[in-house]
Amino acid sequence: MKSSAEAFVPTSGAEKSLVAVLADLIKARLTALVLLTTFVGFYLGEVGSVNYLLMFHALFGTALVASGAAALNQWLERDYDAKMRRTASRPLPSGRMQPATVAIFGGASSVIGLVYLAVLVNPLTSVVGAVTSVSYLFIYTPLKRVSWMNTLVGAVPGALPPLMGWTAARGELSGEGWALFAILAFWQIPHFMAIAWLYKEEYAKAGFVMLPNVDADGSRTAQQSVGNTIALLFASLCPFAFGLNGKIYLGVALILGAGYFWSAVRFARQLTARRARQLFLASIIYLPLLIAALVGNKLK
Repeated sequence: MKSSAEAFVPTSGAEKSLVAVLADLIKARLTALVLLTTFVGFYLGEVGSVNYLLMFHALFGTALVASGAAALNQWLERDYDAKMRRTASRPLPSGRMQPATVAIFGGASSVIGLVYLAVLVNPLTSVVGAVTSVSYLFIYTPLKRVSWMNTLVGAVPGALPPLMGWTAARGELSGEGWALFAILAFWQIPHFMAIAWLYKEEYAKAGFVMLPNVDADGSRTAQQSVGNTIALLFASLCPFAFGLNGKIYLGVALILGAGYFWSAVRFARQLTARRARQLFLASIIYLPLLIAALVGNKLK
C-alpha cells in the first residue's frame, strides 16, 4: 500500500511548533496519564517515607518507554491515521515528521527506557514495562484491524503502569498491585466504548474494527459498558479491603462507582451521541477523583 502519510498535505495548523509536534508524537496527554497512574502505584506501594530519587527514576524510565511506544504506534498506524479526521494532523500523516525518524526515536526511547528501569529501579519493573510495550504494539495495535476484542486486549497494557509503579516501590507483584491494575483495566472499557460509539464511522472508514461497527443494535456495546462499570465498582473496593486506604476512600469509591454505573446505564438505554458523550465525561471525572482519594486517604 502506498503510504498515505506521504501523500497527505495538511490544510491547517501547519505552523505547529516543534514542541507541539513532539507532544503529538509522544501522545503527551496519554503519557501524562501513564505517569500519573505510575506515581499512584509507587506512592501506594511505598512503605514509610517516600524515596523520591527512586520515584524519579521510575517515572523517568516509564516516560521514556511510554513515549517510545506512542511514537512506534503512530509509525505502525500512519496510513490508517491519515484516514481519520481526529488523527490526520498527527506528525506522520500531516507530513511534519518522516517515518524513519519516528521509528528510530520510538525504538531508541523504548530500549533506553527499559534499560534505565532495569538498572536504576529494578528488573521486574523493566519486565512489566516490556510486557506493556509489546502487548500494546504487537498485539493490541494489529488486532484493531481484525477484531473488536482489541478494546479488551488494549485494556491490559493500558492498566499496567500502576503495577509498574507498585513493583518499582515494592520490588514484587502482589494482590494490592493487581487491584490497581484491575481498577484501571475495568475503567477503560466504558471509556473507550463511548469513544468508539462517537467515532464509529471514522473508525470504519480507517479500517479499524470496533464493537459499535459490528454491533448492529448496540446491545453488546451497552452490555460491555454496564458490565465493566459493575466490575470496576467491585475492583475499586479492593484497596480498602487490602488495608491500603480508609473509609474516606471507600465512600468516595462507592459514590464515584455508582455515578459511572448510572452513566453507563443511561447510555445503554439510549444509544445516542449525547449519552456517549455523557459516559465519556463521567469516565474522565471518575478517574482523577478516585486517584485523589487513593493518594489522599492512604493508610500505610
